[in-house]
Amino acid sequence: MGQRDAIDAAILKAVQQNGRISNADLAERVGLSPSACSRRLDILEKSGVINGYYARVSPKALDYKMIAIVHISLSGQFAKTLNEFESAVKLCPNVLVCYLMSGEYDYILRVAAKDLEDYERIHRDWLSALPHVVKINSSFALREIIDRPNVGV
Repeated sequence: MGQRDAIDAAILKAVQQNGRISNADLAERVGLSPSACSRRLDILEKSGVINGYYARVSPKALDYKMIAIVHISLSGQFAKTLNEFESAVKLCPNVLVCYLMSGEYDYILRVAAKDLEDYERIHRDWLSALPHVVKINSSFALREIIDRPNVGV
């Protein structure tokens, strides 16, 4: 998608605040006709600016009371090594986020666990079993200060 204008920015802000907003309400909010608004939204979706809609469910509401920040070092950074690790980590349902990093560690993960015993299971059965892992360093979040789902809202 080329340059976005103020109307695109208003559409993005509105759908980030309420992904379930009706097209009629969105059109009224950004000052377009419903058909023009629908076309704009379709372009934003097809161009990848909007890459999905989902419900943000509280991990605590599902009894996941612990968040671990996990630093992982691999045996090397060859393409095959990275690909095998990344394919395997995607299968772990407790891994919420995984980043390939520069610096001391190769990856940083955010992992949800019900409690310390559950994290031990995740560490033993999943994280330690990931291919090419040579070092795992886990830290536990004491309190969440901010968790923004979107930038600039």
